[in-house]
Amino acid sequence: MSIAILGAGAFGTALAVVLGRAGRNVTLWGRGPLPTGRAVELPRLPGVELPHSVTVTNRISDVAGSQTVLLAMPAQALRGFLTEHGAALQARAMVACCKGLDLKTLAGPVATIAAARPDVAAAILTGPSFAGDIARGLPTALTLACADEAAGKALQEALSTPTLRLYRTTDTLGAELGGALKNVVAIAAGACIGAGFGESARAALMTRGFAEMTRVAQALGARNETLHGLSGFGDLTLTCTSAQSRNYRFGLALGEGLAFASGQTVEGAATAAAIATLAKQRGLDLPIHGIVAPLVAGQITAAQAMQLLLARPLKEE
Repeated sequence: MSIAILGAGAFGTALAVVLGRAGRNVTLWGRGPLPTGRAVELPRLPGVELPHSVTVTNRISDVAGSQTVLLAMPAQALRGFLTEHGAALQARAMVACCKGLDLKTLAGPVATIAAARPDVAAAILTGPSFAGDIARGLPTALTLACADEAAGKALQEALSTPTLRLYRTTDTLGAELGGALKNVVAIAAGACIGAGFGESARAALMTRGFAEMTRVAQALGARNETLHGLSGFGDLTLTCTSAQSRNYRFGLALGEGLAFASGQTVEGAATAAAIATLAKQRGLDLPIHGIVAPLVAGQITAAQAMQLLLARPLKEE
């Protein structure tokens, strides 16, 4: 099975490294200049070299014939990319490697793929992982969600390696919601620590944020057990507690009243706005997710956000 990875950022490149190391036939596509012809150290992954077995290109024509396509690009860029290039790809399966809800359609990555290419098996690869860990060969477990069970099994076999273990589910909605919503909670957790509210407050935000994640999943028809797995609880735990998480660092900067490094994609910022719209449409009570959107927009401070949450009426857990 030929595998194309579209998106040469840290995560896409890390997948190319681990799959290439495992002997897979991999082509890595990116828009900008890419290393070619030899093993080179990767700027975004210090200490890691791209295996000779990985072919790199910036021409879509070089990946058009690949059977399996991994879309390792920001969630907000996915729909536009598929509109521009989707028809040229002859893939049997497309796997989203991003986390978020489209701001315009409120759809997750799997639904976005299915809308653009209903003829392919649409899947998502998600869960608790950092690109550096994957690229260095550290043990990592992820969720692979595909509604087509046979296609999911084939993808699980093709994309698992000795250090990258994939667990399979047919609940694509639950997997994509877990990956998207945990980023919003991670921003809140970072802001909590940045503002000096302490570890206990962060634990409360994580717990109540997870309750909101499951509430959304239930309302939209996803399975509870999916949110309790790697793509939900597992990813939430990692993202809310590690400074390697971009969403957490973004929240940390908000809490400290500092500017965040420009040019970095923070998936949770767009997802916060999307979930606020979705919650309003569905009549869902999501106080933590709802407070992150105005926090990100600079309409309130972290201190004001915490005051609003603490002032809510007392209730049963």
